[in-house]
Amino acid sequence: MTAFLGVEDSLTGRRWVGPGVEIDRQCEALAQATGYPQAVCAVLARRGISAVEAAGFLAPTIRETLPDPRSMRDMDRAAARVLTAVEARERVAVFADYDVDGGASAALLIDWMRQMGREITLYIPDRIDEGYGPNVPAMEALARDHSLIVCVDCGTLSHEPIAAANAAGAEVVVLDHHLGGETLPPALAVVNPNRQDEVDAPGYLCAAGVVFLMLVEAGRQMREAGRKGPDLMGMLDLVALATVADVAPLIGANRALVTQGLRIMAQRGRPGLVALGDVSRMNEPPRPYHLGFLMGPRVNAGGRIGKADLGARLLSTTDPAEAAALAERLDQLNTERREIEEQVRLAALDQAEARGLDAPLVWAAADGWHPGVVGIVASRLKDAAHRPAIVIGFDGDDGKGSGRSISGVDLGASIQKLAAEGLIEKGGGHKMAAGLSLTRAQLEPAMARLSELLARQGAGDGGPRDLTLDAVLMPGAASVDLIEEIEAAGPFGAGAPGPRFAFPDVQINFAKRVGERHIKVSFGDGLGAKLDAIAFGAFDGPLGPALERHGGARFHLAGRLEINHWNGRSVPQLRLEDAAPA
Repeated sequence: MTAFLGVEDSLTGRRWVGPGVEIDRQCEALAQATGYPQAVCAVLARRGISAVEAAGFLAPTIRETLPDPRSMRDMDRAAARVLTAVEARERVAVFADYDVDGGASAALLIDWMRQMGREITLYIPDRIDEGYGPNVPAMEALARDHSLIVCVDCGTLSHEPIAAANAAGAEVVVLDHHLGGETLPPALAVVNPNRQDEVDAPGYLCAAGVVFLMLVEAGRQMREAGRKGPDLMGMLDLVALATVADVAPLIGANRALVTQGLRIMAQRGRPGLVALGDVSRMNEPPRPYHLGFLMGPRVNAGGRIGKADLGARLLSTTDPAEAAALAERLDQLNTERREIEEQVRLAALDQAEARGLDAPLVWAAADGWHPGVVGIVASRLKDAAHRPAIVIGFDGDDGKGSGRSISGVDLGASIQKLAAEGLIEKGGGHKMAAGLSLTRAQLEPAMARLSELLARQGAGDGGPRDLTLDAVLMPGAASVDLIEEIEAAGPFGAGAPGPRFAFPDVQINFAKRVGERHIKVSFGDGLGAKLDAIAFGAFDGPLGPALERHGGARFHLAGRLEINHWNGRSVPQLRLEDAAPA
């Protein structure tokens, strides 16, 4: 295939790849049939949306997209048990994972229970001392004081801890989305779309999505009994945050859950999210970017390097003063996390580059790397190499690692296979992210086997040099109205990347370094139309210097459009990612 706009080697060393002939044809047909702008039709064509489906796709609704909760195994039993606990005034505990998805899932249950007039106990394990998921001592302790334990975002593989809870007198309900094993733990109910015996279940849901479906089913059972339950639509802000921050694919019902959840969040009704937005210095209506890159990391910071329950407490509090204090503490921890992460990132990148970034798996391991940042560093390596990545920190002979994957490569299943083969101590996760524990002696054999498994899925076939572009656009066409129409085809994120446009043969009118690493430019087509752009991290490579010293040369520019809200004004802006001499 010919390089898009003839760009074989851009300023960042990438080959530009445009839409194929068939996508171009579909885009033209959509534009003629619907009257939507070409830029919008380019997104719809790439997603395989027909003209008949277009209007519904651009306005997703919960009613039309949400799966029937009862289509999932154990759902009716789980909801019925939770309702029984409420009616009988039983003591209930929620055992949650320490990340955003776990915290939001716990907050959903706490919020719902409060609206039902009940309080429940929150338990989140310490990442370093207890590790991921239920453990026997914690479950036995909870079981002594509670008759029901609800495990959220964990529990599907926790056979021994759940058996221990049962022996101590408690029943356990699991609401999870991580890949299940061949056998299920002895819980009263295991609701998980990624159980091995599920068929056509919505496996793209995060744990908060599963919890939300359980609450929908509980509401249905209450209506059938002639009673009314809490308002669930007002809880979608938590579901949206978890869905985006957990990198769940924005397809199916997730599109409607996030779209509606962003609207709820914009109403600023939940004290924890209001404080989180304020401390994140958000000055515009929330978008998936804010959830994934500003709010999510701060909620996660508690579980990574601080007190594990800070995020869940923030998301569930009803006290604005407490919310402000918790958000401030999480913001401080996030700053500390970034400093630790940068040290590990540089060392891991050096190690991975020495090993080679073109293998099916990119990995790095060393003594003393903080287990709270290895997942983020794995994500950085994945982005740098466009390969699945694993980063492992050792404490003595014991290593704890985390991995991130690329689209089309199921990392969780491969990690689980390693565990089944005895090559690691334990491991699991989902398609895009996974965790593992192993000994020093297991490291090299495990990574070699994992690389082999990932290669079979095509992990080494793609190239980091390819930059995918959706369409050509001129500066004068990039209006706020157009960007809003494009955003209606979102939300964009994992599994649904935002469109990237090329602006051909434009002239740089203005270029200014911002801080140490970024550059802001203004460019035009020579006919009067201009557009501002910003490239973050441009001076980490050749992009920044080339644009700063443009000398009047003309360029092809590429990036994603966004609306810049500043000083009460809204203006279009290009998030510049690459450039090439025209």
